[in-house]
Amino acid sequence: MSRFTDEMYATAQSSKRALVTGEPDVPLRQTWGEIHAQARCMAGALADAGIGHGDAVGVLAGLPVDIAPVCQGVWMRGGSVTMLHQPTPRTDLEVWTRDTEVVLRMIDARVVVLGAPFDIAEPLLRERGISVITVGEMREGRPVDPVDTAESDIVLQQLTSGSTGSPKAVQITHENFYVNAYAMMDRVKFALDDDVMISWLPLFHDMGMVAFLSVPMQVGAEVVSVTPVDFLKAPLLWAELIGKYRGTLTAAPNFAYSLLARKLAQAPDGAVDLSSMRWMWNGAEPVDPETMDTLAEAGARFGLDPSALAPSYGMAETTLAVSVPDPGRGMVLDVVDPDLLEAGGMAVPSSRPHARRMATLGHLVAGLEGRVVGRDGQVLPQRGVGIIQLRGKAVTHGYLTVDGPVAAQGDDGWFDTGDVGYFTEEDLVVVCGRVKDVIIMGGRNIYPTDIERAACSVDGVRPGNAVAIRLDAGDKRESFAVAVETNRIDDPDEVRRIEHEVVHAVFAEVGARPRTVAVLGPGNIPKTSSGKLRRGSSVALLGY
Repeated sequence: MSRFTDEMYATAQSSKRALVTGEPDVPLRQTWGEIHAQARCMAGALADAGIGHGDAVGVLAGLPVDIAPVCQGVWMRGGSVTMLHQPTPRTDLEVWTRDTEVVLRMIDARVVVLGAPFDIAEPLLRERGISVITVGEMREGRPVDPVDTAESDIVLQQLTSGSTGSPKAVQITHENFYVNAYAMMDRVKFALDDDVMISWLPLFHDMGMVAFLSVPMQVGAEVVSVTPVDFLKAPLLWAELIGKYRGTLTAAPNFAYSLLARKLAQAPDGAVDLSSMRWMWNGAEPVDPETMDTLAEAGARFGLDPSALAPSYGMAETTLAVSVPDPGRGMVLDVVDPDLLEAGGMAVPSSRPHARRMATLGHLVAGLEGRVVGRDGQVLPQRGVGIIQLRGKAVTHGYLTVDGPVAAQGDDGWFDTGDVGYFTEEDLVVVCGRVKDVIIMGGRNIYPTDIERAACSVDGVRPGNAVAIRLDAGDKRESFAVAVETNRIDDPDEVRRIEHEVVHAVFAEVGARPRTVAVLGPGNIPKTSSGKLRRGSSVALLGY
Protein backbone atom coordinates (compact mmCIF):
# COMPACT_ATOMS: atom_id res chain seq x y z
CA MET A 1 0.00 0.00 0.00
CA SER A 2 1.26 3.52 -0.77
CA ARG A 3 2.09 5.76 2.17
CA PHE A 4 -0.70 8.15 1.15
CA THR A 5 -3.49 5.55 1.15
CA ASP A 6 -2.04 3.67 4.12
CA GLU A 7 -2.11 6.80 6.26
CA MET A 8 -5.53 7.85 4.93
CA TYR A 9 -7.11 4.56 6.01
CA ALA A 10 -5.34 4.65 9.38
CA THR A 11 -6.66 8.18 9.89
CA ALA A 12 -10.19 6.92 9.27
CA GLN A 13 -9.79 4.40 12.09
CA SER A 14 -8.27 6.71 14.69
CA SER A 15 -9.09 10.37 14.03
CA LYS A 16 -11.98 12.19 15.69
CA ARG A 17 -11.42 15.25 13.54
CA ALA A 18 -13.73 15.96 10.65
CA LEU A 19 -14.85 17.67 7.48
CA VAL A 20 -17.52 20.34 8.01
CA THR A 21 -19.73 21.12 5.01
CA GLY A 22 -23.08 22.80 4.37
CA GLU A 23 -22.34 26.20 5.89
CA PRO A 24 -24.00 28.63 6.23
CA ASP A 25 -27.42 26.98 5.90
CA VAL A 26 -27.18 23.35 7.05
CA PRO A 27 -23.76 22.68 8.59
CA LEU A 28 -22.80 19.01 8.71
CA ARG A 29 -19.76 17.66 10.56
CA GLN A 30 -18.57 14.20 9.46
CA THR A 31 -15.50 12.51 10.90
CA TRP A 32 -12.96 11.07 8.51
CA GLY A 33 -14.11 7.65 9.70
CA GLU A 34 -17.68 8.42 8.59
CA ILE A 35 -16.43 9.64 5.23
CA HIS A 36 -14.35 6.47 4.87
CA ALA A 37 -17.47 4.34 5.48
CA GLN A 38 -19.23 6.19 2.65
CA ALA A 39 -16.15 5.78 0.44
CA ARG A 40 -16.22 2.00 0.96
CA CYS A 41 -19.74 1.89 -0.46
CA MET A 42 -18.76 4.16 -3.33
CA ALA A 43 -15.76 1.95 -4.08
CA GLY A 44 -18.16 -0.99 -4.26
CA ALA A 45 -20.31 0.83 -6.81
CA LEU A 46 -17.20 1.62 -8.85
CA ALA A 47 -16.12 -2.02 -8.66
CA ASP A 48 -19.52 -3.09 -10.01
CA ALA A 49 -19.05 -0.56 -12.83
CA GLY A 50 -15.77 -2.26 -13.74
CA ILE A 51 -13.41 0.34 -12.28
CA GLY A 52 -10.14 -1.13 -11.07
CA HIS A 53 -6.47 -0.45 -10.50
CA GLY A 54 -5.05 2.16 -12.86
CA ASP A 55 -8.38 3.34 -14.28
CA ALA A 56 -9.12 7.03 -14.77
CA VAL A 57 -12.36 8.47 -13.40
CA GLY A 58 -13.77 11.89 -14.28
CA VAL A 59 -15.64 13.71 -11.52
CA LEU A 60 -18.17 16.49 -12.14
CA ALA A 61 -19.55 17.57 -8.78
CA GLY A 62 -19.61 20.82 -6.86
CA LEU A 63 -20.34 19.97 -3.24
CA PRO A 64 -17.51 19.06 -0.83
CA VAL A 65 -19.86 16.68 1.01
CA ASP A 66 -19.97 14.56 -2.18
CA ILE A 67 -16.48 15.11 -3.52
CA ALA A 68 -14.62 13.92 -0.41
CA PRO A 69 -16.04 10.34 -0.31
CA VAL A 70 -16.11 10.09 -4.11
CA CYS A 71 -12.37 10.81 -4.37
CA GLN A 72 -11.52 8.40 -1.58
CA GLY A 73 -13.73 5.78 -3.22
CA VAL A 74 -11.81 6.15 -6.48
CA TRP A 75 -8.49 5.90 -4.63
CA MET A 76 -9.71 2.76 -2.82
CA ARG A 77 -10.10 1.18 -6.26
CA GLY A 78 -6.56 2.21 -7.21
CA GLY A 79 -7.86 4.72 -9.75
CA SER A 80 -7.05 8.34 -10.52
CA VAL A 81 -9.34 11.33 -10.11
CA THR A 82 -9.77 14.02 -12.74
CA MET A 83 -11.95 16.92 -11.63
CA LEU A 84 -13.66 18.05 -14.83
CA HIS A 85 -14.06 21.70 -15.79
CA GLN A 86 -17.40 22.88 -14.52
CA PRO A 87 -19.98 24.67 -16.67
CA THR A 88 -21.23 28.06 -15.50
CA PRO A 89 -24.52 29.84 -16.27
CA ARG A 90 -22.74 31.51 -19.22
CA THR A 91 -21.40 28.23 -20.62
CA ASP A 92 -22.63 26.91 -23.97
CA LEU A 93 -23.42 23.34 -22.89
CA GLU A 94 -22.92 21.90 -26.38
CA VAL A 95 -19.43 23.38 -26.56
CA TRP A 96 -18.73 22.27 -23.00
CA THR A 97 -19.83 18.72 -23.80
CA ARG A 98 -17.54 18.54 -26.84
CA ASP A 99 -14.61 19.90 -24.82
CA THR A 100 -15.33 17.47 -21.99
CA GLU A 101 -15.41 14.58 -24.42
CA VAL A 102 -11.94 15.60 -25.64
CA VAL A 103 -10.68 15.57 -22.05
CA LEU A 104 -12.24 12.19 -21.29
CA ARG A 105 -10.64 10.66 -24.38
CA MET A 106 -7.31 12.23 -23.45
CA ILE A 107 -7.26 10.66 -19.98
CA ASP A 108 -8.99 7.47 -21.21
CA ALA A 109 -11.68 7.81 -18.53
CA ARG A 110 -13.78 4.73 -17.86
CA VAL A 111 -16.65 6.63 -16.25
CA VAL A 112 -17.82 10.09 -15.13
CA VAL A 113 -19.11 10.50 -11.58
CA LEU A 114 -21.88 13.11 -11.65
CA GLY A 115 -23.15 15.05 -8.66
CA ALA A 116 -25.07 18.21 -7.76
CA PRO A 117 -25.42 20.83 -9.11
CA PHE A 118 -24.46 19.37 -12.49
CA ASP A 119 -27.16 16.73 -12.90
CA ILE A 120 -28.34 18.58 -16.01
CA ALA A 121 -25.25 17.29 -17.82
CA GLU A 122 -26.26 13.61 -17.57
CA PRO A 123 -28.29 13.36 -20.83
CA LEU A 124 -25.68 15.39 -22.71
CA LEU A 125 -22.92 12.99 -21.63
CA ARG A 126 -24.96 9.85 -22.23
CA GLU A 127 -25.90 11.03 -25.73
CA ARG A 128 -22.21 10.90 -26.59
CA GLY A 129 -21.83 7.39 -25.23
CA ILE A 130 -20.06 8.48 -22.04
CA SER A 131 -20.64 6.17 -19.07
CA VAL A 132 -22.13 8.01 -16.10
CA ILE A 133 -22.65 7.01 -12.48
CA THR A 134 -24.32 9.43 -10.07
CA VAL A 135 -23.23 10.22 -6.55
CA GLY A 136 -26.59 8.92 -5.35
CA GLU A 137 -26.01 5.57 -7.05
CA MET A 138 -22.53 5.38 -5.56
CA ARG A 139 -23.86 5.90 -2.04
CA GLU A 140 -26.02 2.78 -2.52
CA GLY A 141 -23.02 0.58 -3.37
CA ARG A 142 -21.88 -2.43 -1.37
CA PRO A 143 -18.90 -1.75 0.95
CA VAL A 144 -15.61 -3.22 -0.25
CA ASP A 145 -12.02 -3.23 0.95
CA PRO A 146 -9.37 -1.10 -0.79
CA VAL A 147 -7.04 -2.58 -3.39
CA ASP A 148 -3.26 -2.32 -3.03
CA THR A 149 -1.62 0.81 -4.40
CA ALA A 150 1.97 1.74 -5.25
CA GLU A 151 3.91 4.97 -4.80
CA SER A 152 4.14 5.33 -8.59
CA ASP A 153 0.38 4.96 -9.20
CA ILE A 154 -1.38 8.05 -10.54
CA VAL A 155 -3.73 9.52 -7.93
CA LEU A 156 -4.73 12.83 -9.56
CA GLN A 157 -4.77 14.10 -13.13
CA GLN A 158 -5.07 17.85 -12.66
CA LEU A 159 -6.43 19.62 -15.70
CA THR A 160 -4.77 22.78 -16.90
CA SER A 161 -5.67 24.61 -20.08
CA GLY A 162 -2.84 27.12 -20.10
CA SER A 163 -3.21 30.17 -22.34
CA THR A 164 -4.18 28.30 -25.49
CA GLY A 165 -7.22 26.45 -24.21
CA SER A 166 -5.81 23.11 -25.37
CA PRO A 167 -6.26 20.73 -22.44
CA LYS A 168 -3.54 18.82 -20.67
CA ALA A 169 -3.46 16.96 -17.38
CA VAL A 170 -0.67 17.07 -14.82
CA GLN A 171 -0.14 13.52 -13.57
CA ILE A 172 0.36 13.35 -9.80
CA THR A 173 1.41 10.13 -8.07
CA HIS A 174 0.78 8.76 -4.58
CA GLU A 175 4.38 9.60 -3.70
CA ASN A 176 3.94 13.17 -4.95
CA PHE A 177 0.89 13.57 -2.70
CA TYR A 178 2.62 12.19 0.38
CA VAL A 179 5.86 14.14 0.01
CA ASN A 180 4.14 17.47 -0.68
CA ALA A 181 1.71 17.03 2.23
CA TYR A 182 4.49 16.77 4.79
CA ALA A 183 6.54 19.51 3.14
CA MET A 184 3.62 21.91 3.64
CA MET A 185 2.75 20.78 7.16
CA ASP A 186 6.35 20.91 8.33
CA ARG A 187 6.77 24.46 7.03
CA VAL A 188 3.69 25.80 8.82
CA LYS A 189 4.28 23.69 11.96
CA PHE A 190 0.78 22.27 11.57
CA ALA A 191 -0.68 20.91 14.84
CA LEU A 192 -3.51 18.42 14.36
CA ASP A 193 -4.93 19.08 17.83
CA ASP A 194 -5.03 22.85 17.45
CA ASP A 195 -5.22 23.89 13.79
CA VAL A 196 -8.47 24.31 11.84
CA MET A 197 -8.52 24.84 8.08
CA ILE A 198 -11.13 27.09 6.43
CA SER A 199 -11.68 27.03 2.67
CA TRP A 200 -14.07 28.12 -0.07
CA LEU A 201 -11.63 27.18 -2.86
CA PRO A 202 -12.95 25.08 -5.74
CA LEU A 203 -11.99 21.43 -5.43
CA PHE A 204 -11.36 21.19 -9.16
CA HIS A 205 -8.29 23.41 -8.62
CA ASP A 206 -5.09 22.01 -7.14
CA MET A 207 -4.98 24.46 -4.21
CA GLY A 208 -8.44 23.37 -3.07
CA MET A 209 -8.10 19.68 -3.94
CA VAL A 210 -4.68 19.14 -2.37
CA ALA A 211 -4.37 21.60 0.52
CA PHE A 212 -7.99 21.42 1.71
CA LEU A 213 -9.11 17.91 0.78
CA SER A 214 -6.43 15.28 0.16
CA VAL A 215 -4.03 16.54 2.86
CA PRO A 216 -6.60 16.77 5.69
CA MET A 217 -8.10 13.45 4.56
CA GLN A 218 -4.64 11.88 4.70
CA VAL A 219 -3.53 13.20 8.08
CA GLY A 220 -6.86 13.77 9.81
CA ALA A 221 -7.08 17.57 10.03
CA GLU A 222 -10.20 19.53 10.91
CA VAL A 223 -11.39 21.43 7.82
CA VAL A 224 -14.42 23.59 7.06
CA SER A 225 -15.22 23.59 3.34
CA VAL A 226 -17.80 25.70 1.52
CA THR A 227 -18.15 26.39 -2.20
CA PRO A 228 -16.89 29.35 -4.27
CA VAL A 229 -20.54 30.25 -4.92
CA ASP A 230 -21.12 30.55 -1.17
CA PHE A 231 -18.14 32.90 -0.90
CA LEU A 232 -19.05 35.04 -3.90
CA LYS A 233 -22.64 35.44 -2.70
CA ALA A 234 -21.45 36.64 0.72
CA PRO A 235 -17.68 37.29 0.89
CA LEU A 236 -17.81 38.08 4.60
CA LEU A 237 -18.91 34.46 5.21
CA TRP A 238 -15.23 33.53 4.90
CA ALA A 239 -14.34 35.71 7.87
CA GLU A 240 -17.43 34.62 9.80
CA LEU A 241 -16.40 30.96 9.49
CA ILE A 242 -12.90 31.78 10.68
CA GLY A 243 -14.38 33.25 13.85
CA LYS A 244 -17.03 30.56 14.37
CA TYR A 245 -14.61 27.64 14.06
CA ARG A 246 -11.48 29.41 15.35
CA GLY A 247 -9.82 28.88 11.99
CA THR A 248 -6.04 29.03 11.87
CA LEU A 249 -5.19 28.37 8.19
CA THR A 250 -6.80 29.48 4.95
CA ALA A 251 -5.75 30.25 1.39
CA ALA A 252 -7.00 32.18 -1.62
CA PRO A 253 -5.88 34.10 -4.71
CA ASN A 254 -5.02 37.80 -4.41
CA PHE A 255 -8.36 39.03 -5.81
CA ALA A 256 -10.24 37.34 -2.95
CA TYR A 257 -8.15 39.10 -0.31
CA SER A 258 -8.81 42.39 -2.07
CA LEU A 259 -12.54 41.69 -1.92
CA LEU A 260 -12.32 40.59 1.72
CA ALA A 261 -10.43 43.76 2.67
CA ARG A 262 -13.20 45.92 1.18
CA LYS A 263 -15.91 44.01 3.03
CA LEU A 264 -14.01 44.21 6.33
CA ALA A 265 -13.55 47.96 5.92
CA GLN A 266 -17.35 48.30 5.58
CA ALA A 267 -18.19 45.94 8.47
CA PRO A 268 -19.05 47.28 11.94
CA ASP A 269 -16.77 46.70 14.89
CA GLY A 270 -17.12 43.20 16.30
CA ALA A 271 -18.73 41.78 13.15
CA VAL A 272 -16.12 39.03 12.88
CA ASP A 273 -13.19 37.64 14.85
CA LEU A 274 -9.94 36.93 12.99
CA SER A 275 -7.70 36.65 16.04
CA SER A 276 -7.21 32.88 15.68
CA MET A 277 -5.77 33.06 12.15
CA ARG A 278 -2.11 31.97 11.85
CA TRP A 279 -1.80 31.52 8.09
CA MET A 280 -3.51 33.27 5.19
CA TRP A 281 -1.76 31.91 2.10
CA ASN A 282 -1.96 34.18 -0.94
CA GLY A 283 -1.27 32.19 -4.10
CA ALA A 284 -2.52 30.99 -7.51
CA GLU A 285 -2.10 34.46 -9.02
CA PRO A 286 0.38 37.34 -8.62
CA VAL A 287 0.51 38.83 -5.12
CA ASP A 288 -0.10 42.57 -4.86
CA PRO A 289 1.70 44.02 -1.81
CA GLU A 290 -0.87 46.82 -1.62
CA THR A 291 -3.65 44.25 -1.26
CA MET A 292 -1.83 42.68 1.68
CA ASP A 293 -1.28 46.10 3.27
CA THR A 294 -4.96 46.98 2.82
CA LEU A 295 -6.05 43.65 4.30
CA ALA A 296 -3.77 44.08 7.31
CA GLU A 297 -5.20 47.53 7.94
CA ALA A 298 -8.83 46.46 7.47
CA GLY A 299 -8.36 43.29 9.55
CA ALA A 300 -6.70 44.99 12.51
CA ARG A 301 -10.09 45.98 14.00
CA PHE A 302 -11.03 42.29 14.04
CA GLY A 303 -7.86 40.97 15.64
CA LEU A 304 -6.02 39.91 12.48
CA ASP A 305 -2.29 39.47 13.11
CA PRO A 306 -0.45 40.89 10.06
CA SER A 307 2.21 38.20 10.46
CA ALA A 308 -0.46 35.69 9.31
CA LEU A 309 -0.41 37.15 5.79
CA ALA A 310 1.71 34.76 3.77
CA PRO A 311 2.36 35.31 0.04
CA SER A 312 3.19 31.84 -1.31
CA TYR A 313 4.09 30.06 -4.54
CA GLY A 314 2.62 26.85 -5.85
CA MET A 315 1.65 24.97 -8.97
CA ALA A 316 0.01 21.72 -10.00
CA GLU A 317 3.30 20.39 -11.37
CA THR A 318 4.83 20.33 -7.88
CA THR A 319 1.62 18.77 -6.49
CA LEU A 320 1.00 22.15 -4.89
CA ALA A 321 3.51 23.92 -2.66
CA VAL A 322 6.72 25.43 -4.04
CA SER A 323 7.53 28.02 -1.38
CA VAL A 324 5.85 29.21 1.81
CA PRO A 325 7.08 31.87 4.27
CA ASP A 326 8.52 30.80 7.59
CA PRO A 327 6.13 31.01 10.57
CA GLY A 328 5.58 34.49 11.97
CA ARG A 329 7.31 36.43 9.18
CA GLY A 330 4.26 37.66 7.34
CA MET A 331 4.79 39.52 4.08
CA VAL A 332 8.45 40.29 3.35
CA LEU A 333 9.05 42.82 0.58
CA ASP A 334 12.05 43.07 -1.72
CA VAL A 335 12.37 46.64 -2.99
CA VAL A 336 14.35 46.79 -6.23
CA ASP A 337 15.45 49.18 -8.97
CA PRO A 338 12.76 48.96 -11.70
CA ASP A 339 15.11 49.99 -14.53
CA LEU A 340 17.69 47.32 -13.74
CA LEU A 341 14.92 44.76 -13.27
CA GLU A 342 13.41 45.51 -16.67
CA ALA A 343 16.47 46.29 -18.75
CA GLY A 344 19.37 44.65 -16.95
CA GLY A 345 17.90 41.37 -15.80
CA MET A 346 19.01 41.96 -12.21
CA ALA A 347 16.97 42.57 -9.07
CA VAL A 348 19.10 45.20 -7.35
CA PRO A 349 17.91 46.55 -3.98
CA SER A 350 17.01 50.23 -4.16
CA SER A 351 15.76 53.07 -1.97
CA ARG A 352 14.70 55.24 -4.93
CA PRO A 353 11.25 56.87 -4.62
CA HIS A 354 9.86 54.79 -7.49
CA ALA A 355 11.56 51.53 -6.58
CA ARG A 356 9.51 48.39 -7.29
CA ARG A 357 7.96 46.59 -4.29
CA MET A 358 8.13 42.84 -4.91
CA ALA A 359 6.41 40.37 -2.58
CA THR A 360 8.77 37.57 -1.61
CA LEU A 361 7.10 34.15 -1.51
CA GLY A 362 9.05 32.40 1.21
CA HIS A 363 11.66 29.67 1.07
CA LEU A 364 11.30 26.50 -0.97
CA VAL A 365 9.55 23.78 0.99
CA ALA A 366 11.52 20.75 2.12
CA GLY A 367 12.47 18.36 -0.64
CA LEU A 368 12.55 20.93 -3.44
CA GLU A 369 15.64 22.37 -5.08
CA GLY A 370 15.48 25.54 -7.14
CA ARG A 371 17.61 27.50 -9.54
CA VAL A 372 17.24 30.32 -12.06
CA VAL A 373 18.55 30.02 -15.63
CA GLY A 374 18.94 32.51 -18.42
CA ARG A 375 17.55 32.08 -21.91
CA ASP A 376 20.81 30.36 -22.84
CA GLY A 377 20.29 27.78 -20.11
CA GLN A 378 23.14 29.03 -17.94
CA VAL A 379 22.52 29.10 -14.18
CA LEU A 380 22.26 32.67 -12.89
CA PRO A 381 23.56 34.02 -9.57
CA GLN A 382 21.32 35.29 -6.76
CA ARG A 383 19.24 38.25 -7.91
CA GLY A 384 19.74 37.27 -11.53
CA VAL A 385 16.32 37.35 -13.22
CA GLY A 386 15.51 34.35 -15.38
CA ILE A 387 13.39 31.22 -15.61
CA ILE A 388 12.76 29.36 -12.36
CA GLN A 389 13.48 25.62 -12.44
CA LEU A 390 12.61 23.10 -9.73
CA ARG A 391 13.59 19.55 -8.82
CA GLY A 392 12.36 17.10 -6.19
CA LYS A 393 10.11 14.16 -5.35
CA ALA A 394 6.95 16.28 -5.36
CA VAL A 395 7.49 17.26 -9.01
CA THR A 396 5.37 15.50 -11.63
CA HIS A 397 7.08 13.32 -14.20
CA GLY A 398 4.78 14.44 -16.96
CA TYR A 399 1.52 15.43 -18.58
CA LEU A 400 -1.17 13.79 -20.63
CA THR A 401 -2.10 15.85 -23.70
CA VAL A 402 -4.42 15.29 -26.65
CA ASP A 403 -1.31 14.18 -28.57
CA GLY A 404 -0.15 11.75 -25.89
CA PRO A 405 2.20 11.82 -22.87
CA VAL A 406 4.75 14.63 -22.52
CA ALA A 407 7.64 14.59 -20.06
CA ALA A 408 7.82 17.44 -17.53
CA GLN A 409 11.41 16.95 -16.36
CA GLY A 410 14.68 17.15 -18.22
CA ASP A 411 17.26 14.36 -18.15
CA ASP A 412 18.70 15.78 -14.92
CA GLY A 413 15.29 16.02 -13.23
CA TRP A 414 14.83 19.79 -13.53
CA PHE A 415 11.35 21.10 -14.29
CA ASP A 416 11.06 24.39 -16.19
CA THR A 417 8.24 26.33 -14.52
CA GLY A 418 7.90 28.96 -17.25
CA ASP A 419 7.91 31.60 -14.48
CA VAL A 420 10.37 34.48 -14.54
CA GLY A 421 11.85 35.34 -11.18
CA TYR A 422 14.86 35.29 -8.88
CA PHE A 423 16.18 34.30 -5.46
CA THR A 424 17.29 36.85 -2.86
CA GLU A 425 20.39 36.55 -0.64
CA GLU A 426 18.16 34.83 1.93
CA ASP A 427 17.00 32.38 -0.77
CA LEU A 428 13.52 33.86 -0.74
CA VAL A 429 11.62 33.26 -3.98
CA VAL A 430 10.33 36.18 -6.06
CA VAL A 431 8.18 35.65 -9.16
CA CYS A 432 7.94 38.47 -11.72
CA GLY A 433 5.63 36.85 -14.28
CA ARG A 434 5.26 34.21 -16.98
CA VAL A 435 8.02 34.15 -19.59
CA LYS A 436 5.55 33.86 -22.47
CA ASP A 437 3.69 36.97 -21.29
CA VAL A 438 6.65 39.34 -20.86
CA ILE A 439 6.28 42.43 -23.09
CA ILE A 440 9.55 43.66 -24.62
CA MET A 441 9.61 47.37 -25.47
CA GLY A 442 12.78 49.32 -26.21
CA GLY A 443 14.92 46.59 -24.69
CA ARG A 444 12.89 46.59 -21.46
CA ASN A 445 11.05 43.61 -20.05
CA ILE A 446 7.63 44.87 -18.93
CA TYR A 447 5.72 42.42 -16.80
CA PRO A 448 1.97 42.20 -17.41
CA THR A 449 1.32 41.78 -13.69
CA ASP A 450 2.63 45.33 -13.12
CA ILE A 451 0.30 46.67 -15.81
CA GLU A 452 -2.66 44.74 -14.43
CA ARG A 453 -1.98 45.86 -10.86
CA ALA A 454 -1.94 49.50 -12.00
CA ALA A 455 -5.15 49.08 -13.98
CA CYS A 456 -6.91 47.47 -11.01
CA SER A 457 -6.03 50.49 -8.86
CA VAL A 458 -8.49 52.60 -10.88
CA ASP A 459 -11.84 53.18 -9.19
CA GLY A 460 -14.55 51.13 -10.88
CA VAL A 461 -12.32 48.35 -12.20
CA ARG A 462 -13.41 45.00 -10.79
CA PRO A 463 -10.69 43.46 -8.54
CA GLY A 464 -8.63 40.88 -10.41
CA ASN A 465 -10.29 41.71 -13.72
CA ALA A 466 -7.66 43.56 -15.71
CA VAL A 467 -5.52 41.89 -18.34
CA ALA A 468 -2.43 43.12 -20.21
CA ILE A 469 -2.40 41.87 -23.79
CA ARG A 470 0.89 41.52 -25.65
CA LEU A 471 0.68 42.82 -29.24
CA ASP A 472 3.04 42.17 -32.14
CA ALA A 473 5.11 39.72 -30.10
CA GLY A 474 8.69 39.52 -31.31
CA ASP A 475 8.32 42.53 -33.60
CA LYS A 476 10.39 45.68 -33.19
CA ARG A 477 7.13 47.56 -32.61
CA GLU A 478 5.95 45.19 -29.87
CA SER A 479 3.41 46.87 -27.63
CA PHE A 480 0.46 46.07 -25.41
CA ALA A 481 -3.18 46.77 -24.77
CA VAL A 482 -5.24 46.59 -21.59
CA ALA A 483 -8.73 45.22 -21.03
CA VAL A 484 -10.61 45.82 -17.79
CA GLU A 485 -14.03 44.87 -16.48
CA THR A 486 -16.42 47.20 -14.67
CA ASN A 487 -19.89 46.98 -13.20
CA ARG A 488 -20.49 50.51 -14.55
CA ILE A 489 -20.45 49.47 -18.21
CA ASP A 490 -23.86 51.08 -18.85
CA ASP A 491 -22.62 54.54 -17.85
CA PRO A 492 -20.75 56.07 -20.86
CA ASP A 493 -19.18 58.82 -18.75
CA GLU A 494 -17.81 56.27 -16.28
CA VAL A 495 -16.47 54.10 -19.11
CA ARG A 496 -14.60 57.08 -20.57
CA ARG A 497 -13.23 58.04 -17.16
CA ILE A 498 -12.02 54.51 -16.47
CA GLU A 499 -10.36 54.29 -19.89
CA HIS A 500 -8.58 57.61 -19.32
CA GLU A 501 -7.46 56.77 -15.78
CA VAL A 502 -6.21 53.30 -16.74
CA VAL A 503 -3.90 54.88 -19.34
CA HIS A 504 -2.47 57.27 -16.74
CA ALA A 505 -2.15 54.64 -14.00
CA VAL A 506 -0.35 52.22 -16.32
CA PHE A 507 2.01 54.88 -17.63
CA ALA A 508 2.84 55.99 -14.08
CA GLU A 509 3.63 52.39 -13.12
CA VAL A 510 5.63 51.10 -16.11
CA GLY A 511 6.55 54.21 -18.12
CA ALA A 512 4.77 53.03 -21.25
CA ARG A 513 1.32 53.73 -22.66
CA PRO A 514 -1.04 50.99 -23.79
CA ARG A 515 -1.93 51.11 -27.47
CA THR A 516 -5.57 50.85 -26.49
CA VAL A 517 -7.77 50.25 -23.44
CA ALA A 518 -10.94 48.18 -23.66
CA VAL A 519 -13.52 48.69 -20.90
CA LEU A 520 -15.84 45.68 -20.70
CA GLY A 521 -18.74 44.39 -18.69
CA PRO A 522 -18.39 41.58 -16.12
CA GLY A 523 -17.47 38.12 -17.37
CA ASN A 524 -15.84 39.15 -20.66
CA ILE A 525 -12.17 38.63 -19.84
CA PRO A 526 -11.31 34.97 -20.56
CA LYS A 527 -10.02 32.93 -17.66
CA THR A 528 -9.09 29.35 -16.99
CA SER A 529 -11.43 27.15 -14.96
CA SER A 530 -9.45 28.08 -11.84
CA GLY A 531 -9.86 31.82 -12.47
CA LYS A 532 -6.44 32.63 -13.91
CA LEU A 533 -6.22 35.17 -16.73
CA ARG A 534 -5.87 33.70 -20.22
CA ARG A 535 -3.77 36.48 -21.72
CA GLY A 536 -3.23 34.69 -25.04
CA SER A 537 -6.97 34.37 -25.62
CA SER A 538 -7.66 37.96 -24.57
CA VAL A 539 -6.30 39.43 -27.80
CA ALA A 540 -9.61 38.50 -29.46
CA LEU A 541 -11.32 41.10 -27.24
CA LEU A 542 -9.59 43.82 -29.24
CA GLY A 543 -10.22 42.44 -32.71
CA TYR A 544 -6.51 41.96 -33.45
